[in-house]
Amino acid sequence: MPLARRAFLTAVAGSAGAVACSRASADGTDNSSPEKEAPVTQAAAAAARRMLPHHWRQLHFETTTDDADAFRVSGDSGRITIAGGTAGTQLTGLRWYLKNVTHTNISWAGEQLNLPAELPGLDGTVTRRANVPHRFVLNDTNDGYTGAYNDWSYWERELDVLALHGYNEVLVIVGADALYHRVFQKFGHPDEELRRWIPGPAHQPWWLLQNLSAFPDGVSRQLLDARAALGRRITDRVRELGMTPVFPGYFGTVPPGFADRNAGARVIPQGKWMGLARPDWLDPRTDHFAQVAATFYRVQDEMFGGPSTLYKMDLLHEGGDPGDVPVGDAAKGVEKALRTAHPDAIWVILGWQRNPPRAIVDAVDKSRMLVVDGLSDRFPKVTDREADWGDTPYAFGSIWNFGGHTTLGANTPDWTTLFKQWRTKQGSTLRGVALLPEAADNNPAAFDLFSELAWEERDFDLKVWFREWSHSRYGARDPHAEAAWDILRRTAYGTTRADSWSEGADGLFGARPSLTVRTAGKWSPKQLRYSPEEFEPALSELLQVRAGLRNSSAYRRDLLDVARQAAANRSRVLLPRVKKAYDTGDSAEFGRLTRDWLALMDVLETLLATDSGHLVGRWVADARSWGADPEEKRRLAYDNLSLLTVWGTRQGADAGLRDYANREWAGLVGGLYRQRWSTYFDELRAAQQEGREPEPIDWFALEDRWTRNPGKLSTRPTGDTYEAAVRVRDALTAPL
Repeated sequence: MPLARRAFLTAVAGSAGAVACSRASADGTDNSSPEKEAPVTQAAAAAARRMLPHHWRQLHFETTTDDADAFRVSGDSGRITIAGGTAGTQLTGLRWYLKNVTHTNISWAGEQLNLPAELPGLDGTVTRRANVPHRFVLNDTNDGYTGAYNDWSYWERELDVLALHGYNEVLVIVGADALYHRVFQKFGHPDEELRRWIPGPAHQPWWLLQNLSAFPDGVSRQLLDARAALGRRITDRVRELGMTPVFPGYFGTVPPGFADRNAGARVIPQGKWMGLARPDWLDPRTDHFAQVAATFYRVQDEMFGGPSTLYKMDLLHEGGDPGDVPVGDAAKGVEKALRTAHPDAIWVILGWQRNPPRAIVDAVDKSRMLVVDGLSDRFPKVTDREADWGDTPYAFGSIWNFGGHTTLGANTPDWTTLFKQWRTKQGSTLRGVALLPEAADNNPAAFDLFSELAWEERDFDLKVWFREWSHSRYGARDPHAEAAWDILRRTAYGTTRADSWSEGADGLFGARPSLTVRTAGKWSPKQLRYSPEEFEPALSELLQVRAGLRNSSAYRRDLLDVARQAAANRSRVLLPRVKKAYDTGDSAEFGRLTRDWLALMDVLETLLATDSGHLVGRWVADARSWGADPEEKRRLAYDNLSLLTVWGTRQGADAGLRDYANREWAGLVGGLYRQRWSTYFDELRAAQQEGREPEPIDWFALEDRWTRNPGKLSTRPTGDTYEAAVRVRDALTAPL
């Protein structure tokens, strides 16, 4: 992987220039090469070439003018025509063709592209139209939990895949740090002070949400410049693909001392969140707010190539204090500033907890607001969003993971039932879908199914859908693949919101040790939402898929996911037995079970080490690659790794933030997680032998020490996924 700093400190050309660079090595005499096409079809063809380097010349893209949200697919063998109003819509048509005609799969977690030399034709023309105009993607937290230090090679692929799956509105926050830095220098704040206030990139999503500032360290000028360049490049590509960038809007965040430098400014202190200093809030009713907002939107336009039509803002997020400012009046001030800068803009706001309150939605022009609902598939009491939000337009959303947990599964029956019911009911204001897992690049079956909601009018039969998905995912029908996915449909993907959860339970290997611990993340489900005994046979079925279908990254990813999940589920079976042995004083049984626990962690570590996407060493190396010198590399590595471990300060970690982003990755399972459990078991064993109570362990000190010095971490995969999955199966089938 090229160093991020090298990639982003180069001059960033506009979108047309970027495409021209990517075409430089193409055969200039090929009539179907992208440069021969109009701009929209050129963008679709360039994306197709990136994803299908051996077959893109057989694809012909056409731009329609009648409907931007529809595509048509037709053609004979070797000449497939895909028509649509935007490059993104055309690529959505390409995905339909790949899944339904060639039985191939491109996802954000593995792909299978066993295509014939000549692409097969279709009988007639297939037409599809999106059933909602807004197809929003990426959570506010995505840039932290997916990877704040991802480079352009990552984003180029991610945007192609999002366009392929039909999304047309993409949250873009990369470069917002540089934006705030430039804006507040114009209001008297010096460069160095601002850079100390801006947190590290991994923690910036919560700074933009007004939860924290200045943690764990400030940022350098070169880092701000690099992120600004990347943000511009992402934005240019989003637009090139016919999607709309959703930018952070301005709702009042100011640095410390703003009122001292700007006489008469009215600032409301926001106190602390989880032991971290929240940014102050500038009263949106005031002239000072209007001046800052005008500067913010002007500089944002300059930095990112012009305005958008969608701006994301959440007032007083998770405990923000309005002081004596009426929330409705504040909303009017925020809206006025946005309309003054961008009269046609839509205010995008998250549906989460009590957000948005009626005080906000009743104060603004509801027709120019969009609520992206993070709770559509979470609570059974959510039944009437029109009543909740006073007929404000909203998007049906799902947060199927929190913190980037590697847990497999989703409430798919709720998606396929509720989305259509809510969309088609009389008086519905449902106008979109919102894909909102806190981290991307996981749960590929959920990703594909949720993406199809906006493009299908027919009812979903989940049994049929998962059977057909296994066909395209692996390239041919296989009874064991179908059996595996039917098991997964009935277990991990068969949960519903009846229990008031939208994500699966995390494993206990990643938990702070205790004999009574029920979850690794404090705010995660306390028990499995399906039977682990019913789930485990999916692993044996996947292992029996015929050898000719095992060569794709799609198969390897699914096999790893299922084996990993089966091992994680077993932790919930083992721990009560460990507790019983300890409580009854059975030292022999306690020793045997704790050895089994650590051995299963070792088997899991070996499995995870076979996949580059499951290496915490790569996570750390990516962060280090953005540093200009050893000290900056160290700071950035801690910024990124601490998000997965202690998250923040001791106060915040002990309050529940630690392990919020737990995940079963190589280097974590075999590193911090194993060290914690072996330390704990050793102390319990010593206490049992000496007839005393166990001594308390300063877990934060251990965790923070490991985070600052994790030792040598692998950045390249080792071993074979299939062989490692066999070892997991064997470990699970051994007598307990």
